[in-house]
Amino acid sequence: MIVLSLIILGVSTYFFAQSIETFDYVVETNAFFAPFEYYDNRKIVGVDIEIIERVAEKLKARIEIKNVEFDLIIDNVANGVIADAGAAGLTITPARAEKVNFSIPYYDSVQYVIFNKENPPETRGDHIVWEALAGKTLGSQMGGTGYLFMSDEVGEGVLKDTGTVVKGFDSHQLAADAIGAHIIDYAIADELAAQFIVEKNPKLAALPLYYQGATIEEDYPAEESYAIAVNKQQPELLDTFNEVLVEMLEPDEDGKSEIDKLILKYMGLTEEK
Repeated sequence: MIVLSLIILGVSTYFFAQSIETFDYVVETNAFFAPFEYYDNRKIVGVDIEIIERVAEKLKARIEIKNVEFDLIIDNVANGVIADAGAAGLTITPARAEKVNFSIPYYDSVQYVIFNKENPPETRGDHIVWEALAGKTLGSQMGGTGYLFMSDEVGEGVLKDTGTVVKGFDSHQLAADAIGAHIIDYAIADELAAQFIVEKNPKLAALPLYYQGATIEEDYPAEESYAIAVNKQQPELLDTFNEVLVEMLEPDEDGKSEIDKLILKYMGLTEEK
């Protein structure tokens, strides 16, 4: 009886071991940032996912894509044990670059203010400046660039000592939902995320966020550049991401790159629009 049990245990262990998938690399993302990554029928899709798949094909490697909280990604990639790379519309910042290597930038974005059409902030030309948000309650994705921008302005910038309150949410969508729930006045999100959100909610609108200059003509946008974060001990992986991005950023005869076309695809738009 003992022998039979040991045989059964051995067979079970063998089949369990055979069922465990092994991967060459792990890339972390936060799948709530359309059009770069989001869930579609329980599958993560988006621009960043296609970039990762192209890298896997070029390396002939198996890459696991894991959904985690956004503000864990950089530290997990820096650690190198949990993740080899991160792709989540990550903005290049000096603080992050101390921890990880960044690929070449593949998209430049401007921060947008999302607001209820019945409660718009004061505009300055065709945009909104930080000063117009003074005294309001603002929300953004925790750990995201919008959250960092807000925290900087409230801590040491033009919104310091103005009574402005900063709230963090797990995603840009949750921040936008908080407007309708009267938890915050305005949400700050990356350009495409903001456009994706307001297209699905007729009560909301969004405008670009600028720093105020001496004149309207001298106002300038709150900009950022996206890149892939790679562990500093993974030079081959970094080189391959860069190689793939160079290929995908090459414009065609119409002046559009593959990245441009993927953004249109995952925004649910056509090039004609």
